[in-house]
Amino acid sequence: MLAMCVSVFAFQAAAEGTVGISMPTKSSARWITDGSSMVEQFKAAGYDTDLQYAEDDIPNQLAQIENMITKGVDVLVIAAIDGTTLSNALENAKAADIKVIAYDRLIRDSGNVDYYATFDNFKVGVEQATSLVNGLKERFPDVKPWNVELFGGSPDDNNAFFFYDGAMSVLQPLIDDGSIAVVSGQMGMDKVGTLRWDGAVAQSRMDNILSANYTEKHVNGVLSPYDGLSIGILSSLKGVGYGSGDLPMPIVTGQDAEVPSVKSILADEQYSTIFKDTRELAKVTVGMVDAMMKGTEPEINDTKTYNNGVKVVPSYLLQPTAVDKSNWESVLIGSGYYKADQIQ
Repeated sequence: MLAMCVSVFAFQAAAEGTVGISMPTKSSARWITDGSSMVEQFKAAGYDTDLQYAEDDIPNQLAQIENMITKGVDVLVIAAIDGTTLSNALENAKAADIKVIAYDRLIRDSGNVDYYATFDNFKVGVEQATSLVNGLKERFPDVKPWNVELFGGSPDDNNAFFFYDGAMSVLQPLIDDGSIAVVSGQMGMDKVGTLRWDGAVAQSRMDNILSANYTEKHVNGVLSPYDGLSIGILSSLKGVGYGSGDLPMPIVTGQDAEVPSVKSILADEQYSTIFKDTRELAKVTVGMVDAMMKGTEPEINDTKTYNNGVKVVPSYLLQPTAVDKSNWESVLIGSGYYKADQIQ
């Protein structure tokens, strides 16, 4: 009788399956939040997890994914460091009948990507550029043209091109009509991309732009696609006196609503950021996994946008939210994403 009870208990406690979660790095606070949100929500849904961080090392991520495949996970959730390097690993996953979800970053050049969970990345860029223009109108109403410099994300991250293209859909008309001048002339992802989203690289590039182009002119705005770059850009600007005396701080955008950047917004340094609620992204991903494990179709809302070079990957896109000094509290504290004492 005891054996039967133990057996029944073991059956009831058995996990629905195991999910391998491959995250790019712990150097960005958002990926830590993504990982912990998924582990928490998968656990609540009855799944075991194997969460690994590759610290922006491509061979390390490949080895971690291969190890998960060898251990026999049921599903892989992958936020790729370089979305073009995983084809062989995903062939092995396919051979082992392991489903694959691309998480936030599209995995390219593979037919073995089942679904993609992300935010509307083109809209992220639109929101960044709209915020930039609004800030320019607010802080520099009598300046024309506005002198603006452009920064892009990592060229090996498919999202970076969507962010840039979304932003340029707003900025290009203003460049064409003379309202905005890109004084350095540096435009296009081949010129403005920042490998591995490295803030130090962004800071160095901003230093060079300032010394080469702004000895007589002033910068009014900088399009930055990510908070980690914004911090470096702001350091460069402050280093030559912006934000002090009679030299106003340029309008600088960002993304991910990381705590240092929210504090920077409150200090009137960074102007805005884009909030992407990773709890919601985790929820969508858990829903996708749960549906696949139960033999049903996951919920998707986009079947056209994300062609990875081999196939259009069925996707679920969440909506981003622009955050600045006017709404940070209602969006970030009101949603429970942060507690007030984390910011103030």
